[in-house]
Amino acid sequence: MSVALDTPAPDFQVSATSGQHLNRDALLGRQVVLYFYPKDNTPGCTTEGQNFRDLHDAFAATNTQIFGVSRDSLRTHENFKAKQGFPFELISDADEQLCQLFAVIKPKKLYGKEYLGIERSTFLIDAQGVLRHEWRGVKVPGHAEAVLDAARALHAGE
Repeated sequence: MSVALDTPAPDFQVSATSGQHLNRDALLGRQVVLYFYPKDNTPGCTTEGQNFRDLHDAFAATNTQIFGVSRDSLRTHENFKAKQGFPFELISDADEQLCQLFAVIKPKKLYGKEYLGIERSTFLIDAQGVLRHEWRGVKVPGHAEAVLDAARALHAGE
């Protein structure tokens, strides 16, 4: 089962940087951005994370918590987070639990070879745990700003 707009996000159990263990209920009371990206320390993923980092205070002002999600290990995530100065946590989804719930695993091609990988996607969940916005097939330039605009509008309407 994957999540659908305007329905409650399904429950999940994941591990994140800083020793955090998260589930849906632990995130209630704040808006949540889950941005899925292919791999730590790659150019597009680094830029995307930096964009969310640079807007972190503006997101915080809208009662919005940011989480980056990829299949990388917690150790890789901790290094990536430290190197880039990310003020938010990164979720390790090595078993693809969240990736499956949000249906972000897609066929991709690299150097003519097909493989299954994470399609860059972002989801905005309201403070009651309901999915309100989704962006799939994300292009990095301007994306974090678009998500912030949606978070502001959602926060203003609460």
